[in-house]
Amino acid sequence: MALPFNPGGYFQKVLDKFSNSRDFTISFFLHVILVIIFGTTVLFQAVNEPPDFEGEPGGFVPSEEQVQTPQPTQQPTETTFNVAAVTPPQTSSPLTAITTSAANPLNFAMNSSVVPTPMSNTPTEASSSVMAPTAPSGKTEKMSAAAASQIKAFTSGWGKGSGAGTGVRQREFEFTAYIGKYRRGDWNSTVRVSQDPVTKKERITAGSLPNLLWVINKWSLNKIKTNDKNVTAIDLGSDEIFSVKPPFIFMTGTRDFVLTEQEVENLQKYVRSGGAIWGDSSLPGYRSRFDIAFRREMRRVIPDVDKQFEPLPKNHDIFTKNYWPEIKDVPPGLNFYREPVYALKIYDEIAILYTANDYGDMWQIGLYENGAIDFRRNEHHQYVAINDNIWRYRDTYLGNLNPPPPKGAGQPQLATNIMDTYKFGTNIIIHLLTRWESKVARASTL
Repeated sequence: MALPFNPGGYFQKVLDKFSNSRDFTISFFLHVILVIIFGTTVLFQAVNEPPDFEGEPGGFVPSEEQVQTPQPTQQPTETTFNVAAVTPPQTSSPLTAITTSAANPLNFAMNSSVVPTPMSNTPTEASSSVMAPTAPSGKTEKMSAAAASQIKAFTSGWGKGSGAGTGVRQREFEFTAYIGKYRRGDWNSTVRVSQDPVTKKERITAGSLPNLLWVINKWSLNKIKTNDKNVTAIDLGSDEIFSVKPPFIFMTGTRDFVLTEQEVENLQKYVRSGGAIWGDSSLPGYRSRFDIAFRREMRRVIPDVDKQFEPLPKNHDIFTKNYWPEIKDVPPGLNFYREPVYALKIYDEIAILYTANDYGDMWQIGLYENGAIDFRRNEHHQYVAINDNIWRYRDTYLGNLNPPPPKGAGQPQLATNIMDTYKFGTNIIIHLLTRWESKVARASTL
């Protein structure tokens, strides 16, 4: 017989079960709560905490440590030059640029917009005491009678004839020209140098200055007598400068260089005596290696703060009272470079002249008296007046070499643009020979 269903009795039995296992139940619920609380916390930390590993400075580090900012490595102190104070504003870019490549064995140069790197190891000769400028006088520098007498004695004999005021075409000149030899750098970059078999001394047998002097002699019908057959290098650190008294010292090169203290001292005395330094960069264009170095070193020679390199205006005597009057402006140099002519002056006259258009390498293409290119060769089958490498790679180096075609058989191949650079060089030299005459005459009467 079935027992009657008793819901109340069934419910009571369930309560009794829970009552008997209340300790288990409480423990169960407490564990559930703890798992929910601490499990969530551990999960949250596991998701948000960064990886626990170290890296190089600036990389990951354990979250409980502070990140230490690495200290910058101290760089060694180097002597530097204030180039910005002596460089001119940049002029227009050349029409054609030269690039250094395997087909450019002379390493002639670069676009003027490329800033070359100066030497990293600056010699100690360029000390801050040398670079320190003198205090400005506050007034125009005037030539005293004593200074005029010194310059007159140093420059006497350069020009013959009736003197100042006479047209230079009617006068005669005789002088010796030198290439400046400095200890650091390629001072001989535009000339051919050989050793004399007897004296064992270096001889300059061909190249820029010999070609220019030879043409000056021939085109002036021997009125301008030069030492084109005996161009020599003069050591800028020797006292020979003051015994031979050159009217100018031609300086060129392609590299950065630093003059020694003795070279600076000699050149300071030389320009104050009436001589002139003519720098011509063999790396054409503004801010080439030589350009930066030459401007910087010449500011050591003339460190006065009131004297800076300044471009010569078109009404300067070099363009208006010159030997070749048709040259009224700066002619293009190598590959169309046409930077202005710059000068540093004393007594308001040129002491240091600078041409950055590489005329020296233009003059490595020698000319006959009639202006034709000189293709003669010597017994060693060398060109007597041409740099073989420049001629071989003339399409690279001489982008503006455009001789007109010969008019007929046997006609010479003239190079009119190179002729203009020779004429311009003549005008510069004649001005350097005569520039002091009127000033010395006036100062001597004071």
